[in-house]
Amino acid sequence: MYVDKKLSGVKAVQTLSRLNRTCPGKEDTFVLDFANDEQQIIDAFQPYYEQTTLIATTDPNRLYDLKNRLDGYQIIWLSEVDAFAKIFFKSQDKLNKRDQGRLHSFIDPAVDRFKGLSEEQQDEFKNSLTAFIRLYAFLSQIMPFVDAELEKFYAFARLLQTKLPKLSQNEAFKLTDEVALEYYRLQKIREGQIVLEKSIESCLQPITEAGIPRDKEEQAKLSEIIDILNKRFRTDFTEADKYFFSQIEEALVQDKTLSQQAKSNSIQNFKYGFEDVFLTKLIERMDLNQDIFTKIIDFKDFGEVVKDWMLRKVYTRLTQEFS
Repeated sequence: MYVDKKLSGVKAVQTLSRLNRTCPGKEDTFVLDFANDEQQIIDAFQPYYEQTTLIATTDPNRLYDLKNRLDGYQIIWLSEVDAFAKIFFKSQDKLNKRDQGRLHSFIDPAVDRFKGLSEEQQDEFKNSLTAFIRLYAFLSQIMPFVDAELEKFYAFARLLQTKLPKLSQNEAFKLTDEVALEYYRLQKIREGQIVLEKSIESCLQPITEAGIPRDKEEQAKLSEIIDILNKRFRTDFTEADKYFFSQIEEALVQDKTLSQQAKSNSIQNFKYGFEDVFLTKLIERMDLNQDIFTKIIDFKDFGEVVKDWMLRKVYTRLTQEFS
């Protein structure tokens, strides 16, 4: 496996664990990592090695809160969900070619109603829909549900999510004519093996809406930008969205160019170099959270609030390291 970007936490575990898949003739595995050191990977895997306990349980009532919020938009109608479910949950031997088209015909009216919402309401609805789908998918794996209506709603929501209109970013960052690889250097840094410690018990936080565990101090810091955006722009960001902002912040703090610039510049001068690096780090991680990425790029006021907040956070952290 070739790794060319930073991995941490559960993302590192999910990515590298793909090497565990069996295949005829497969005898060994090998990772060529261009971005992470051994300790980072050990720290990611250690909580899941041997003993892992969950220190609290996930509240399933969040599902009903999210569903009630979605019902308030009057986009998803119960009659269409019931008609959709009668076909979707048919036994395989009774399905026919026409059924696929009929499923979409029950979804299309909801899509049309969605298009009638304001741009702001569309964003709010999509965020709530995504949060509901993620939470239901998680909870359904670890606990039995006896609510058939919720299962039907989930099946309907999954197909609806795929049909809602999306803003395309393909043309916004088309760099084919401007960027070309002229040369590269291949250099072996080091080679080693990872050994995990035995008899160490780790504790995991429960999932909330999307399930990214954070320590309390870091969570409080991340909550600042979430609260600002939710209050000012009426968004509904979740724990997973906090993690996205955290990744961007950490990438900026680790950037060597910004680190050098912070040593000898005021925050006003530091801002000029910061803006280009911020955009670069954002684009590198756009696939991790398309909703936030789209808002930052397409809505100037929203993007400026995020960028200014991130500027102050990164500059403060970098200058504190030098003091």
